[in-house]
Amino acid sequence: MEKKLNTEGGIKERNLNAKDLINVGIFTAIYFVIFFVTGMVGYIPVMMLAIPFLCPLTAGVPFMLFLTRVRKFGMVTIMGILLAILMLVFGHPWPCIITGIVFPLAGDLILRNGNFKSWSSILLGYAVFSQWITGLMIPFYFMRETYFKSLRSGYGDTYADTLMAITPTWAFGVVVLAAAAGSVLGAYFGKSLLKKHFKRAGIA
Repeated sequence: MEKKLNTEGGIKERNLNAKDLINVGIFTAIYFVIFFVTGMVGYIPVMMLAIPFLCPLTAGVPFMLFLTRVRKFGMVTIMGILLAILMLVFGHPWPCIITGIVFPLAGDLILRNGNFKSWSSILLGYAVFSQWITGLMIPFYFMRETYFKSLRSGYGDTYADTLMAITPTWAFGVVVLAAAAGSVLGAYFGKSLLKKHFKRAGIA
């Protein structure tokens, strides 16, 4: 395992260890369950538009708690990849794999830049991380013919037609903004509930 001297003369591990991976697994599972339960509002077509906002909002608490355990680059990226794989297994189209790698990696880099302790980096990092959700919504806006055809077979014409009417291609930017807004509110909500954890982790 690669190690380096820290500024205080001690030894600081650079690579992920078993404890780190266990934390990733536990918090990925918690995040996924909350995300999945929140996403069930999408069974009501009009509420599908709220998912990019609601999911980062409700998942903000477990993600903020996860960040009090994160000290190494790669943990957030692995979480994003695992979430994308889970979504793929549960029947979501392939774009979620791309966004599940790109945005969590970008968020991880932002968090590392703040040494995983800067609140501004955490806020921005979570907002960027949360954009992985856009991969779940891309089919509604840019793969419409194929996606809505499959949707009709599973949910019926009424559901598909309603969803198609409220997801014009030009409105994809709203998805991006909604995910950013939900993540910012979710981060502040998580921080307000986890003050002791943040203080113990040295996050300011």
